[in-house]
Amino acid sequence: MTMPRRRPGRPRRDETRPTREVVLTVATALFAERGFDAVGLREVAAAADVDVATVSHHMGTKAQLYDACFAWVFAAEREVLEAAAERARSALAAGPEAARRALHNLVDTFVDFLEERPETTALWLRRWLEPHRHADLDERYATPLYQLVAQLLTTAASAGALVESTPHITVRSLVWAVHGHVVAIQAAGSSAARERREFRAFVHHFLDRMYGPAGP
Repeated sequence: MTMPRRRPGRPRRDETRPTREVVLTVATALFAERGFDAVGLREVAAAADVDVATVSHHMGTKAQLYDACFAWVFAAEREVLEAAAERARSALAAGPEAARRALHNLVDTFVDFLEERPETTALWLRRWLEPHRHADLDERYATPLYQLVAQLLTTAASAGALVESTPHITVRSLVWAVHGHVVAIQAAGSSAARERREFRAFVHHFLDRMYGPAGP
């Protein structure tokens, strides 16, 4: 039995990973680069080095594939943020200073995640360009993480570790700031390392000014 020859110019599929993961990886990158309308299942199949029937078998329709890409990045993000939020929650009893350090660590974890997976930012920015389309994705894959951190801030305020009256606005502002940072370092070139240092310092200072002792 002879094996089918790979067509010239097509990338060799990574046989060490499950087909579904390969398809999700390339589809996420394509949707992040071009948006929902500009990507077809045949293009995803070509990039994954499989046939279009395989993509349909594993992922269903293009809309279902699009949803699966958001679910995939959400699962990874939720895993790291839930662990960081739990560490922060454990620090609340130690007082305001420990709470602020825990918030530094939580934000650093979020920044680390998006710096390592910039396609997550690009995927969401493409979605947000058309706010009235696919709005249900926000409810399933963004709102739960916003609420996770907002609830942490509310708990910290109830414990007297900080003062926070609008946690949902604080979380939304930080999320947008971090996404903006990720976009900036993609274009920063040789100055990306400096951008990273300066942004971390800015976010820590922002949190300290919000939640630190009141000045004179």
